[in-house]
Amino acid sequence: MHPDETSRWTPPPKDPARPTDVRRVVRLFRPYRARLTLVGLLVGAASLVSVASPFMLREILDTAIPQGRTGLLSLLALGMIATAVLNSVFGVLQTLISTTVGQRVMHDLRTAVYERLQRMSLAFFTRTRTGEVQSRIANDIGGMQATVTSTATSLVSNLTSVVATVVAMIALDWRLTIASLLLLPVFVWISRRVGTERKKITTQRQRQMAAMSAIVTESLSVSGILLGRTMGRADSLTRSFADESDRLVDLEVRSNMAGRWRMSTIGVVMAAMPALIYWVAGIAVHGAGGTVSIGTLVAFVSLQQGLFRPTVSLLSTGVQMQTSLALFQRIFEYLDLPVDITEKDDPVRLPRVRGDIRFEGVGFSYDPASPGRTLDGIDLTVPAGGSLAVVGATGSGKSTLSYLVPRLYDVTEGRVTLDGHDVRDLAFDTLAASVGVVSQETYLFHASVAENLRFAKPDATDEEIVAAARAAQIHDHIAGLPDGYDTVVGERGYRFSGGEKQRLAIARTILRDPPVLILDEATSALDTRTEHAVQDAIDGLSAGRTTITIAHRLSTVRDADQIVVLDHGRIVERGSHDELLALDGRYAALVRRDAQLVHTA
Repeated sequence: MHPDETSRWTPPPKDPARPTDVRRVVRLFRPYRARLTLVGLLVGAASLVSVASPFMLREILDTAIPQGRTGLLSLLALGMIATAVLNSVFGVLQTLISTTVGQRVMHDLRTAVYERLQRMSLAFFTRTRTGEVQSRIANDIGGMQATVTSTATSLVSNLTSVVATVVAMIALDWRLTIASLLLLPVFVWISRRVGTERKKITTQRQRQMAAMSAIVTESLSVSGILLGRTMGRADSLTRSFADESDRLVDLEVRSNMAGRWRMSTIGVVMAAMPALIYWVAGIAVHGAGGTVSIGTLVAFVSLQQGLFRPTVSLLSTGVQMQTSLALFQRIFEYLDLPVDITEKDDPVRLPRVRGDIRFEGVGFSYDPASPGRTLDGIDLTVPAGGSLAVVGATGSGKSTLSYLVPRLYDVTEGRVTLDGHDVRDLAFDTLAASVGVVSQETYLFHASVAENLRFAKPDATDEEIVAAARAAQIHDHIAGLPDGYDTVVGERGYRFSGGEKQRLAIARTILRDPPVLILDEATSALDTRTEHAVQDAIDGLSAGRTTITIAHRLSTVRDADQIVVLDHGRIVERGSHDELLALDGRYAALVRRDAQLVHTA
């Protein structure tokens, strides 16, 4: 593997709060404009209904009760009850619609990030920890749930309530309204400061959660458990996880407590406002020669108290939105990742592929800016139905060469063609259907045997699955299991041996039936007896197909039509097995090394 592949991907620095990010967040809700408009209407109706109650209360205190008008009193009391019922109905409908919209937006985000990652090249995943990717999809998008499901609606609802309440307060008494709103600019300034502080902490917290997710993914997989136990590092891994968790605790506490005292001060002042109103009404207004009726005063205080909840909620919503921008920025970082392997606007689709492969002046580097190259000046031809074996020392570029055919990487120089077409011009579905890969690292899903095989061909019949398993010489073993093809293979297939997993991978490839086959050291990790069984299955799979074999054990490539020896990314020898032995060069030395290893074993 190229050294640049192992470096961890780090996102570019972001400005703390860019207008473009806010606009992008707003654009996420555009497909749901009609529903959001309905929410806005419900919010407006609820706000108008809610401010009617204080006016009815004033009429009760100033007119209905003093004048003994029981009919008016009953009507006003029923009106206050009706407003409460309407508010509840509007609230339920508003919550239902806003929650649905929010969940759909989260679904769109998750799907967009997943789709973007599916389009990334293999190089991205070799330099990015799996836990980091999972954290973006699970923790970051999950952390935005409150924002996208309720914050937007809360903002509209509380803003409407504040405006309607202030208008109603002015209608009751403009002097008392001015006294009530004097400190509002200070409250807004405090909430913005708190929001900025929490946003910074949230960014750090999400990075810490990503680090923890990476540790869990790596150390609690089957491979991680095996490594930890056999190396006696279980306690050390636990301590490492505990340290990361401890850092997260500190960040969570800081996030929750950031600005808490300042926000509490706002709450205390708002709660003390009725006393100020009584004082203003009793001294300032009265001293100026004005009069305020008891009904007006009670109604005003009721409105003022009603203003407290949406105002504090509005300020808190502003803080929440600033905090959520940190999460949105992390998601946008992934959505903005450049896709270096793309499909042309008018790709070539081949109805039938013969399997003629050519490498024409191919050069490749994991980092085009660096002087060194993984592959340099590769010229090869593999005719349809022919076989090519690529051998060489570790790090010579063998696997990289094979990965250029299915476009897991794109060439830096030259081109790779399939039936005369540059693979970069072919449609992705044509290329996927044409080139099958069986690698040393067999990946099986935590699902049944049948489901793992059907991943290659979702519409495969049971008969086709059995036929593929027979061809891969694994049917008898599967049939002997208690649940047969319904047997769950376990995490990464650990219920099966290495040879069994390889034969399952071969069966999966047989089911797909590609005309071109890449065998990337498919038997190098197996013992000799198992290798023979798997090699028999591979021989059956290779028959009639164009085959490129990356080999570590040379016993598997003796019959190849053409063998090339790579050294530091260049072809240093080529020919048949007998021709290369007669040359007595690199290949002959590798054969002698294999023979010595077999003799020693």
